[in-house]
Amino acid sequence: MTNQVDHSAPALPPGLLWRALHAVRRGLRELAARLWSSLWQVVIVAVIMAALVALGDLSVGLALIAFASFVASVALLPRQDVDPLLEAELRPSPVSGRSRSAMHVMAEALPDPVILLNRTGQVLSCNAPARGLFASLREGSHISSVIRTPEFLDAVSAAPKSRRSVTVIYAERVPVGRRMEVTVAPLTRGSERDGNILVLLRDLTEGERINQMRADFIANASHELRTPLSSLRGFIETLQGTAKEDPGARERFLPIMAEQASRMTRLIDALLSLSRVEMNAHVPPSNLVDLNDVLGHARDTLERIATDSGMTLEVERFPKAAIVRGDRDELLQVLQNLVQNALKYGNSGGHVRIEAKHIPSLGRQTRGRYAISVVDDGPGIAAEHLPRLTERFYRVDVDSSREKGGTGLGLAIVKHILNRHRGELAVASKPGKGSTFTVMLNEAHAG
Repeated sequence: MTNQVDHSAPALPPGLLWRALHAVRRGLRELAARLWSSLWQVVIVAVIMAALVALGDLSVGLALIAFASFVASVALLPRQDVDPLLEAELRPSPVSGRSRSAMHVMAEALPDPVILLNRTGQVLSCNAPARGLFASLREGSHISSVIRTPEFLDAVSAAPKSRRSVTVIYAERVPVGRRMEVTVAPLTRGSERDGNILVLLRDLTEGERINQMRADFIANASHELRTPLSSLRGFIETLQGTAKEDPGARERFLPIMAEQASRMTRLIDALLSLSRVEMNAHVPPSNLVDLNDVLGHARDTLERIATDSGMTLEVERFPKAAIVRGDRDELLQVLQNLVQNALKYGNSGGHVRIEAKHIPSLGRQTRGRYAISVVDDGPGIAAEHLPRLTERFYRVDVDSSREKGGTGLGLAIVKHILNRHRGELAVASKPGKGSTFTVMLNEAHAG
């Protein structure tokens, strides 16, 4: 057996081969540009050589040698007047190679969407948030394929010449409604006018939604407090004025004043409770709570209220200990709010039932869930109201709610407490067939 030796020439590295081909192509293009810029001189010399051959004693061979020498001098001698367009084309891009790679790495590290454009508006690079924001965004495509707002496109067109950043705010309605802030910044230095363009986007939708919610909350809270305060002020002015010595008026007005004061107290207590829950929303509870204990306490506190309302309350318990991680008082508040709503808005002489069910783990879930349902046989709720029930101050029937002492905050408190407990609230209801509010919590192990 003999050893075989490979005498073939080693292959060039791909990068070196590409640079060699690029250098040859660049040289040929520069040579063609030099000849093209001296075309008239070449033509004149050719005409002169032809005339000397035809009319003089110059031989054809010497004429061809002289013409070839002139063409070679035009092609090879250094020139100072290279075509500006060719120079711009041959000059390397300000953001190329290593610098473009560094720009891409920096863009990928930013949390906001970033898009890098060339001077004509074509996409050179974009980071992951930008690709997530615009599904059709592709390198090489024009930015107008994803953002068609005229103000933004005008800013992109003007960026290379203006050499200053411009911020544009625009709104979209499809595929989802959102409001965006876009900063267009040219990447130029000194007197450069043909640099690339950086586009930085920021989604304003969530911030504006929160600001709107805050404004609505203040307006609603002010309105809810203003009504009982106006009633109290009117009764007080009456008792201080025309009914100052009227015992009958005092007997009529004082109970109403006490009810209005109680209404304000309930509203303020609900606002304080909601504020406490929101402050702790990011801190999940760590204590272990047995839901059977919560159910028993809810039965003891709510049976009397149900009896006074002319209704019956039935409470079901889990067959064995139902352990969750939670805050006992907050979970009790969830049950109390749901049952009190069922008692307030249910039919007189109706029935409210609390059902307890364990949902075992399925598939990849490592833990089961506990479901507690508050079921009533009241008038039910129309489907268009169900998505908004947990909004602050939202009421299906405003007059009925106020008459029965509702604040419009009970279900909002329930939602925030369950969010803190990583739980869920499901609502099922049909007009005339009652309602079912189901609380679902993750099972925890006592060990």
